[in-house]
Amino acid sequence: MTSGIQLIVGLGNPGADYETTRHNAGAWFVLQLAHHTHTQLRHETKFHGFYGAAHLHEQDVHLLIPSTYMNLSGQAVSALANYYKISPNAILVAHDEIDLPVGDIRLKFDGGHGGHNGLRDIIRHLNTNQFHRLRIGVGHPGVSREVVDYVLKPPKKSEREQIDAALHEAEQTLPELLSGQFQKAMHKLHTREK
Repeated sequence: MTSGIQLIVGLGNPGADYETTRHNAGAWFVLQLAHHTHTQLRHETKFHGFYGAAHLHEQDVHLLIPSTYMNLSGQAVSALANYYKISPNAILVAHDEIDLPVGDIRLKFDGGHGGHNGLRDIIRHLNTNQFHRLRIGVGHPGVSREVVDYVLKPPKKSEREQIDAALHEAEQTLPELLSGQFQKAMHKLHTREK
């Protein structure tokens, strides 16, 4: 059977100034998992991030939110993956996705970085793009030059509620993701009622 997810990474920028911004949607997912599993995320210098070991659906899984800035996320992911000998295809990276509308959420394996600096650095450090992604739709400002400003601002209250609902839906696919049933997880998430 295919090995399941062993490490879930939530991307974001560190510090109170960024924690509610769209760019931190990936970190929101890991914080939600930590909260629901009563897992404390502690700062681990050797992993360049906030780390906790959670027990989910009869499986042990590593949770990580890099404490580096987004464009250095690969440092944290590769440090933890190397330490615990986790192969890239057992990693799920949760990140904000401007190419999906608010409230949409998709699983993906492989592919490029799509201009996302966090993904770009992870691909560089792991030396592969063969890892899983949870693409959290935050919408697009409509004009490419406004993207940076847009992702570094908090979503409207109604948008945050839609994103939180999507994160909850993604959490329902964890039994499949952790046991390596990736197609089943994708089908479950991508055909959900909106």
